[in-house]
Amino acid sequence: MADFYDQLAPYYHLIFADWEHGITRQGEAFAAILREHWPGHRSVLDVSCGIGTQAIGLAQNGFWVKASDTSAGALERARSEAAARGVVIEFSLCDMRQAFVCHGGGFDVVLAADNAVPHLLSDAEILSAFESMYACLKPGGGCVITVHDYEREPRGTNIVKPYRARIENGKRWVGLQVWDFDGDHYDLTLYLIEEDLATGAVQTHAMRSRYYAIATTRLLALMTQAGFAQTTRLDDAFSQPVLIGTRPREST
Repeated sequence: MADFYDQLAPYYHLIFADWEHGITRQGEAFAAILREHWPGHRSVLDVSCGIGTQAIGLAQNGFWVKASDTSAGALERARSEAAARGVVIEFSLCDMRQAFVCHGGGFDVVLAADNAVPHLLSDAEILSAFESMYACLKPGGGCVITVHDYEREPRGTNIVKPYRARIENGKRWVGLQVWDFDGDHYDLTLYLIEEDLATGAVQTHAMRSRYYAIATTRLLALMTQAGFAQTTRLDDAFSQPVLIGTRPREST
């Protein structure tokens, strides 16, 4: 997983039609979710920050954000992008399964967006991550996960999912994913075709990773098993299904 994102980090913005707009849109979308479900809560721990899309967006919306990822390359770019936008975020290298060991507790919200959780390839690994996220939260704090809706995805091999072509700095970039399923898991190859418009030279970048095509119902059950209450799926809040849960307040 880290190798995949290390390779992708310089190009990650190219999978967006407009990454700058994506930062703004996602920041506003997640801010709205947090304000609706945990009003008054301000501190956010992003345990799968990538190059900073959600972390920067939330910081721009007035949240205090701490962020981590398993990819050193992604973190290096995230630091640079945050600094360029004048937002202060503490970034660190950490596996989400070790979030509590790395960050400790007391956070208002823990976030793992953009289908990061299905990089963990078994229920046991996902439960371990959820238990660590739970430990990071103060009582009454919330957990926010976004994932693909795998129950609606076709299964098979050579499944092609294209991105839009983009022009940047005299080059045309064409991206696509190819999915090859093996039971409840699939191998993903992300191809980025780079064409120099002046010379016509073309090169292809290929990055590979593996995912667990886990159903959102199963993820909600694992969140409940980890201790979260009020677990539910939100379908109209973001471009992917959003799964949320709350760490119960301590009984008196």
